Amino acid sequence: MKKIGIGLLGFGVVGQGVWKLIRKNQQEMMNSSGIQLEIQTIYVRDRKARGEWSAEDPVFTTRWQDLIENEDVEIVVELMGDVAMARECIHAALDAGKDVVTANKALLALHGAELTQKAERAGVQLRYEASVAGGIPVLQALRESLSANRIESIMGIVNGTTNYILTRMTQEKLNFEDVLQEAQEKGYAEADPTADVDGYDAAHKLTILASLGFRTSVQFQQVYREGIQGITPTDIEFADELGYRIKLLAIARENQGQIELRVHPTMIPHQHPLAAVQDVFNAVYVRGNAVGELMFYGQGAGDMPTASAVVGDVINAAGNLGRTDAPRYPLHIPGNGKQAQPMEETVSAYYVRLLVKDIPGVLGRIATTFGRCGVSLLSVIQKGETNPVSLVFVTHKTKEVALHQAIRDIQTVDELTAVASVIRVEDL
Repeated sequence: MKKIGIGLLGFGVVGQGVWKLIRKNQQEMMNSSGIQLEIQTIYVRDRKARGEWSAEDPVFTTRWQDLIENEDVEIVVELMGDVAMARECIHAALDAGKDVVTANKALLALHGAELTQKAERAGVQLRYEASVAGGIPVLQALRESLSANRIESIMGIVNGTTNYILTRMTQEKLNFEDVLQEAQEKGYAEADPTADVDGYDAAHKLTILASLGFRTSVQFQQVYREGIQGITPTDIEFADELGYRIKLLAIARENQGQIELRVHPTMIPHQHPLAAVQDVFNAVYVRGNAVGELMFYGQGAGDMPTASAVVGDVINAAGNLGRTDAPRYPLHIPGNGKQAQPMEETVSAYYVRLLVKDIPGVLGRIATTFGRCGVSLLSVIQKGETNPVSLVFVTHKTKEVALHQAIRDIQTVDELTAVASVIRVEDL
């Protein structure tokens, strides 16, 4: 039996999940891999973070360098969650010739190219399956199982907090603020929910997905991002009437050598598999030119689902320790002519909800303005018995730049009270 020493950087929800999973499934892992994992040292910022863990458990330290200096630690598992300190620790581990496993999507989105390149130079492994969609093995599928395909598109619900909020708003007709508070009380949302509700978390994950899927170097700054704060029960009601659900989607699609990279609220048809993904669950929908359409679905966060991916990476790394031909998973893929498509060139259909004074002729004037800007209309709904009333348009596919010009021109119409919502529509 091959014994491998592990060092944990961080002992929060996921770190404790890793510890529990190794203890719970040690025999199964030994039977399937011939490897016994032993957690040697755990770094915590504060000794109080140990909680009720006993003195018989592995050595806790408040000095992260202890993991690097411990010769019995062969694989370092980074689960701290920040960026600057995690980057420093991983650099030190790679310099010391130790393999690294991380679940840190923000770190990889911002510095993944630098870190994976350093791992290659050092002849060690840097694995990161848990950085996207928790326990769902989508990164491994993109790297390996789908390597014979040219990936055409990747679309995903990759943030459980926003999916929970939109699910509750849809089912209970609640507003955003009330559901956010509920999500925070249940532990689904952080006290500062900005990373989730503003789309940063999903954009970090899309950076990683697109880099692997399209085999190119994607920069986080290239991802267009919108959050869900502007979504209202009124928009959800209109979406349902039109045959759609509203989801925060991460979308990457290749068009003539350019890649769309965008995260935003999106209307998708009721019958699409992603529309049925509810609560805190995640799903990634991939289209390859050989395999066709696939969807990866499961729990995208939580202690044990994420620990499943982390420990899976640890076992795979352990099986390849010291091998010069061990698999590498770079995020510094050399340029292959694929560039990020400017958002203004993106083509989409749009849902536009306006608040207008209920005066004869206003619908015609606004429809004429759309047409003058080259935006063709698919459907129109007008509802309301008191001023102002909601006037809802769904457009045919058009360029983003044309839609924005139409909105600017419509804002000069005297009868307009407000542009209430603009949401992209994906008729997949």
